Amino acid sequence: MGDLYDKLKKYSNSDYYGFHMPGHKRNIQRFGTGIPYGIDITEIDGFDDLHHAASVIKEAEERAARLYKAEETHFLINGSTVGILSAILGTTERGDKILAARNCHKSVYHAIFLNELNPVYVYPEYEKELQINGEVTVESIRRALEDNREVKAVMLVSPTFEGVLLDIKSIAETVHSYGIPLIVDEAHGAHFGFSTYFPENANTKGADIVIHSVHKTLPAMTQTALIHMNGDIVDRERVRNLLHILQSSSPSYVLMASIDYCMDILERREPDLFREYAWNIESLRRELDELKHLKIIKTGEFDNSKFIISVKDANITSKELYRILLEKYHLQMEMAAGSYVLAMTSVGDTEEGLERLREALFEIDAELETVAAVDGKESMPEIPRLPIESNSSEVLKNVRRDGISYLKWSMAVGKVAAEYAYIYPPGIPFVVPGERITAEASAYLERYDSLGFTIEGIREKGHIGVWENG
Repeated sequence: MGDLYDKLKKYSNSDYYGFHMPGHKRNIQRFGTGIPYGIDITEIDGFDDLHHAASVIKEAEERAARLYKAEETHFLINGSTVGILSAILGTTERGDKILAARNCHKSVYHAIFLNELNPVYVYPEYEKELQINGEVTVESIRRALEDNREVKAVMLVSPTFEGVLLDIKSIAETVHSYGIPLIVDEAHGAHFGFSTYFPENANTKGADIVIHSVHKTLPAMTQTALIHMNGDIVDRERVRNLLHILQSSSPSYVLMASIDYCMDILERREPDLFREYAWNIESLRRELDELKHLKIIKTGEFDNSKFIISVKDANITSKELYRILLEKYHLQMEMAAGSYVLAMTSVGDTEEGLERLREALFEIDAELETVAAVDGKESMPEIPRLPIESNSSEVLKNVRRDGISYLKWSMAVGKVAAEYAYIYPPGIPFVVPGERITAEASAYLERYDSLGFTIEGIREKGHIGVWENG
């Protein structure tokens, strides 16, 4: 066997438990196992074609549309990324303005670059007490659209990586009053609408295009997702054509079968599966409310599948908590951020796995002391507010012509960025090419670097590329 396969098998047979995506949680007792070579085929007679679906794949996509209350649904085997790219490129022309939430995934910025769009950013409210980014408000979107009448589409993320929800219904009404489409990256909300414990999905709230990563919170293989289209504002044929261009011409039948199998689970086992899941995580949430130093936090409108474990008032950093949970308790979290660690749950979680998390957090909590402030633990919001001073795609074109210098974080302040700088996960850029780097952004990047976080998107560690004539 290959080294990667052997390493994966060894990990699969270990006692490491994942509080991260994919949502099947390697739960082989519930969902099955094995690399399915026997069903790995290409477009042969009788098995349809994703790019020209007419029979079995078309029927599978139609079932997914029914389950998600969408007018039209397509399978994505290049993840939500290809859905986001197709949605943005399909609703804008080269050089158009787009209104986008600044806490969107990096694929949004890639689409802006590809279509040389002029981005207008709206920022989430910052929850100072919780030290996380909150929601993007309806009013901030209304003001931005009023000031930028040329905007052709609106791109938002809900729920956020941490689980914060937006008022999509009200936002959709506002966006539609300007005659433009609303695109919602609901990648982390593929489980929405299948239990009253969770909200309904954005298809039911007026969104024109909705993207779901079924692999994030449901039992489907990594890289599987769905794109839904509704209403008559979007040119659906154009979006479909972009899907044909951007998705592989040899789509994996294994991945498509994984999506279809996941839809079958939702259709056949939905009530019992989600009833047990909701009961288990709500019970855990109530028990963890008794922690003395670590805190389980959330905003008012929130996806309860996410557990944000705050270290704000404890003498431990998020990175240290993440490391202890991994090395001592063999619990793999989704990510560590400024003052918290994120644990993702799904219908694939077991009672035993959730109990291990509960016991670990109470044991760690018992060893901590509450302090008003801990040296080296400054409050760090995930995304600093960055003033946008130039068009990202135009700057990148100029960079190719005029050259790049690579400067240390502190020396880059005031310069126009030629590179992204982000932590993955969640993949939300601190700096986007075309933005003028602020002292705040520089300080955050330097701080995260010193804490041992890997800054991605940059060519040289501790440095960022800037436009020489910027």
